[in-house]
Amino acid sequence: MRKSQKRGYNYEKVKARQRGYPKGGPGSPDYVKGGRKGEVKRWARPVDKGTLNKLALKGINEVVSKEGFTEPAKDYAKKKNIRLIQGKKVVVRKK
Repeated sequence: MRKSQKRGYNYEKVKARQRGYPKGGPGSPDYVKGGRKGEVKRWARPVDKGTLNKLALKGINEVVSKEGFTEPAKDYAKKKNIRLIQGKKVVVRKK
């Protein structure tokens, strides 16, 4: 594993612990807490609408990203009732 990949993996583990019960693994959310199923992304670019669409199909209703989200992704999250968090700041709230 490259150093940059390891940094991203460690960030996801820490955020998953902070936000709820860490789960992880392929095809499952990074964390679960109550009715929230969350995914943590540490990418060099903002999360886009296509990624949110794939996550919504998996039942994810909360996404945490260090780099933020594109404007189309924010609009999509409002329509699909997905909570977006950039760092510690809530960007889009659920209805």
